[in-house]
Order: sequence, then C-alpha cells, then structure tokens
Amino acid sequence: MSERSGRPSLVIDFSSSKPLGEAVYIALREAIIKSQFKSGERLMETELAEEMMVSRTPVREAVRKLQSEGYVVMLPRKGTYVTSLSLQDVSDVYEIRSALESMAATKAAERASSDEIAQMRRFLDGETGEWDASDLSQNIIADVKFHSMIYKASKNTRIESMINDLREQIQRLRSSTLSRPGRLRLAHEEHRRIFDAIQARDAKAAGEAAVAHIERSREVMLKTLRDQPR
Repeated sequence: MSERSGRPSLVIDFSSSKPLGEAVYIALREAIIKSQFKSGERLMETELAEEMMVSRTPVREAVRKLQSEGYVVMLPRKGTYVTSLSLQDVSDVYEIRSALESMAATKAAERASSDEIAQMRRFLDGETGEWDASDLSQNIIADVKFHSMIYKASKNTRIESMINDLREQIQRLRSSTLSRPGRLRLAHEEHRRIFDAIQARDAKAAGEAAVAHIERSREVMLKTLRDQPR
C-alpha cells in the first residue's frame, strides 16, 4: 500500500521488454481506470517517481500520454489532475453503449454457435465468488470476457470495433460501478438474464435484458458521481 494515500502501491515490472515510459504509463492508466486515483486527484510527478523507483522522465512521458488520451488534465501553475467524469460524459457513454449492447445481444441470440454459448456460460460462471467486492479484479475480468463473447457471437465486427473505441471509458466506469456494495451480485443476475435469452434464441428478450443491464449500470454510476464530495 502507498504510505501517502492508502491505495495499492504502483509496481513496475522491470523485467518487461517494454520501454520504461510505456510501463509507467500502463501502471498509471490502470490505477486511474480502477479508481485507485480518484477523479480530481492531483498527481505529483516526484512522488510517483519515488514510489515506482524511476526517474521523473518516464513519469513525465507517461503523464503527457495520459493527457492526450483524456485521463488527466495539466493546469498551468497548478499541476496535473485526474480528469473528472461529468454527469453528461457518463450519460453519453452509457447511451451509446446501451444501443450497441442491445444490438450485440439481439444478434448473438440469432447467430451464436453452440460453442460460443458454452463459452458465455463459462465466463458467467467465472463471475461467481466473493460478492462483497473483495474479489473485484477477478469479477471484472469475467465481466469483460462475458460481454466480449457476446460481441463476437453477434458476428458483426462493426459492433466490436465501436465498443473498442469506448473500451477505456467503459473500463473506468465498470470498475467504479462494480465496486459499489451489492452491485456485483446484481450485475451477475442481469448477465444471467441476458445469457438465458441468448441461449433460448429469444432475440427480443436478449436485447431488452442488455438495455436493462446497461441502464442499471448507468444509474449506479450517476449515483456514485453525485455522492462524491465536491
């Protein structure tokens, strides 16, 4: 744990073949996506470099890349801060995702192979476990795999491509919503309804279940943002 913040310490894999700046960037980006750095939190280059046991140069390179991708904002004479998610930003992302997830689930119900349905079941079963968010990372991985299999089973590469364009924003929102008390269990139940409809080849029910799932996630995320201190 970081002594200053109480969050998990940032660890760099020095044995990796990746350039140091890239490794630092990945570590910082993952920490932001997983909400280890909160929206609006200031990032101090000197402290980050000390924590990761690197010089300030790769940290500075990583911060510039994060800025170009919208994860952080650099304010003159004030410093670097994690970008805050506005209510409108969140609503926009979920609005787009709702349409894409509904279409993917609908088409998956019509087109999924028996093997793809079996893989969906395995990923769905992989979500079960600790429902108090103590096993959040494992459940997020299973969540991602479950949704990705639906995209693949839709047999529409455009859906996959458009979802991938939102991947980082979705991952950041997913981590925030699934960490809310009780949300993991409810999300699993919502996934089960989507899967049951796909398995039954009920395209209409699959699309509706997907919309209901994304809408519930949107409500949780908006509540999370509203509950944050200003």
